[in-house]
Amino acid sequence: MPSNLTYPGVYIEEVPSGVRTVTGVATSITAFLGRALKGEVNEPVMINSYADFERAFGKLAVDFPLGYAVRDFYLNGGSTAVIVRLYKKPATGNEKAPIKITNLNLEAASAGAWGNTLRARVEAVDAGAATEIATRLGVATTDIFNLRVRDMSTGAEEVYFNLTTKESARRADRVLKAESQLVRAATALPAAAAPGAHPAPAAGKTVWEDANASTGVADADKAVDSAPLATADFTGSEADKTALYALKKTDLFNLLCIPADTRGGDTPVDVYKAALKFCVERRAMLIVDPPVAWTSANEITKNNHAALTALGLSGVMARNAAVYFPRIKARDPLREGQLDTFVPCGLVAGVMARTDEQRGVWKAPAGLDAAVNGPAGLAVTLTDPENGMLNPLGVNCLRTFPLAGHVLWGARTMRGADLLADEYKYVPVRRLALFLEESLYRGTQWVVFEPNDEPLWAQIRLNVGAFMHSLFRQGAFQGTTPREAYLVKCDRETTTQDDVNRGIVNILVGFAPLKPAEFVVIRIQQLAGQTQA
Repeated sequence: MPSNLTYPGVYIEEVPSGVRTVTGVATSITAFLGRALKGEVNEPVMINSYADFERAFGKLAVDFPLGYAVRDFYLNGGSTAVIVRLYKKPATGNEKAPIKITNLNLEAASAGAWGNTLRARVEAVDAGAATEIATRLGVATTDIFNLRVRDMSTGAEEVYFNLTTKESARRADRVLKAESQLVRAATALPAAAAPGAHPAPAAGKTVWEDANASTGVADADKAVDSAPLATADFTGSEADKTALYALKKTDLFNLLCIPADTRGGDTPVDVYKAALKFCVERRAMLIVDPPVAWTSANEITKNNHAALTALGLSGVMARNAAVYFPRIKARDPLREGQLDTFVPCGLVAGVMARTDEQRGVWKAPAGLDAAVNGPAGLAVTLTDPENGMLNPLGVNCLRTFPLAGHVLWGARTMRGADLLADEYKYVPVRRLALFLEESLYRGTQWVVFEPNDEPLWAQIRLNVGAFMHSLFRQGAFQGTTPREAYLVKCDRETTTQDDVNRGIVNILVGFAPLKPAEFVVIRIQQLAGQTQA
């Protein structure tokens, strides 16, 4: 009712409907950790294409397998990725390439040898506009200058007008930090005069070809790329949010890939253990690459499956991990198309993303529809009996079939061994549960501090039920009716008076998951001639 009825007439009041739509979260945002040529370190950067990766982190590099994994992700249908670049300073050499100009020391925007090809040029401001600009900035005309920076390896060039070393809206260090992709001010700016302008280039040369017309990185000051990473460099610090825990700075990721740091190497077991624990906390799946030593099915199963046990990914948390075997063979454009072996995590994540888009997160990312793009072959060719040795252990295989090509041929979590009889043995069932958990977690935040009684419970049943019913209509659950497919319960049975007194509301959500048809049995019977009646 309106708060104040003072005059005879009609009053209009909007009454809330109680509808608060629960929206499903994304299911295939993939996080990658590893070394790259350039880019911010220990900062999650979201990208939407491989071109975005190249712009932010540089092109493929032979020594950095991360780029190949991201490429495979997008070749196989990936959409959104979050990249965390890691960097370990070598014993010698600079982390960032410096450009030393009098009164203006610059450095590359990020660590790595890529900055060694940077050049900078200081130019005088147009004399006709200098007085007006200086007055507006509150500095002298001799305090303002223009700056041009160029990456000689890529041709990228940036120009900044009306900069100054004095306190003003165009103070060079702040402008470069906010706008430049190439350089930063390396030291605190002096209160002295602005840097002097470079002279014009010699006849027949451009400003970038003449060492006097622009300044580059001195040979003695050149920066170096990251040294190989150790376990601690992958895990970083949870308190400081570095390395793996830099992903705490991002809102959401669903899949995590940690490619081996070097070609022919393995991701350390302790890194996978820390990553699995983190994935459980963030409701994400960890994609585990097979170790180099897994050269055959027998290598995995011998000595009572010792190789699989050595991964150390067991217990209930292993529901959030899936391992794929074998590694893939692909042509390396940096080695004139020669075949080399790569980890499959990026490729698998791409297939999952494609399957989610086409069929939904409840569809197993496996089968003939889960064909992979890019590989020229597999490091190990598996037969049906060998596949039969690994599948009951929860090891997902990559197989090659005539006409269908290379496909993912397994959909089990690392709790998928038949011996464990886990309710989350299948990847799609686990990923659907994580999707529901995250969606409902975000979609019920409005409930906090609401009056805890039947009107609230009815709203919860309405909104959560509508969300579950929309998934049922898309075919996400078993059953032909909503009653068979899911349940949403929030009433006096789930929330007692004692719960109400303690400020608790309990919501029970159940679902009947779809499980993949792993084994198709066809029975063929010969019909004998029938006796006529």
